[in-house]
Amino acid sequence: MGKLLTLFTNNLLPIFLIASTGYIAARWLHVKPEALSKLVFYIFSPCLFFGLLANTQLNNKAVLQMFGYTTVIVFGISTLTWFVGRIFIKERKMLAAVTLAATIMNSGALGLPLSKFAFGEETLAFATLFCAIMTIFTYTVGIMIASLGSFSLGEAFRKLLKNPIIYAVLLAFVFMAFGWQLPEPVEKAVSSLSSAAIPGMLVLLGMQLYQMNGDLQIGPLLFANLARLGGGLLLGLAASAAFGLEGAARQAGIIEAAMPSAITTIVFATEYDINPNFVTMVVFTTTLLSPLILTPLLFYLSL
Repeated sequence: MGKLLTLFTNNLLPIFLIASTGYIAARWLHVKPEALSKLVFYIFSPCLFFGLLANTQLNNKAVLQMFGYTTVIVFGISTLTWFVGRIFIKERKMLAAVTLAATIMNSGALGLPLSKFAFGEETLAFATLFCAIMTIFTYTVGIMIASLGSFSLGEAFRKLLKNPIIYAVLLAFVFMAFGWQLPEPVEKAVSSLSSAAIPGMLVLLGMQLYQMNGDLQIGPLLFANLARLGGGLLLGLAASAAFGLEGAARQAGIIEAAMPSAITTIVFATEYDINPNFVTMVVFTTTLLSPLILTPLLFYLSL
């Protein structure tokens, strides 16, 4: 018990403390999240993704392994949630809402800082790779789920092309392939900006949590929480073994698979009118309950 408390205090508590500053800023200082969101999305995060991937020693095998692993996680969770959920969730929109919230995890704002705090830079590099791949799935598979069959591939592709992280990742892969390095002044600027990404994500998370208005439907809510936290963890353990992930790659992959639902799902649910208040409640409850899963998971992965 003492070990678990130490793991929570040293790794998870700092994350929630930083996020709480965002909640306080939104609640009592009336700070709006839009400006910070643009900074994180267009400046800090691309610098973080580029800096970590361009300077890492990940080889082609590691990249392909993580791509295969992430693909299995996304399609495994979405397929299982949809078909199991059909047994007792009769309303199609609610089923889509549950599947969306269970499939798209918070691999960035929570997954990246937890990987760094718990296991260091090497694990963070693999978590960044997972998050980059997950970004592509978020704006393709996520929109497919949310659209309930009225999905426009062109629309999803346009949204993907507007995401600066995609270009940062592609540029990083070019630098990795040719062994290039940025000029020192540019490298220092990118490094400084990237250091603002993780705290910026967490402060933004706190602001967004303050703005939530939830919808409590016990049965679907419990199922969505179980699918995202429990299903994600179990599938992560199985898939990491199947793909032969080891060391830092295994730590990052399993941590990311067990993350709570992403706030992006609220945006999709609102845009496609699939119970956005319910999806908001899933994001809130999975985030609140995640330490119960993640604390013992950190203990297991540190053995």
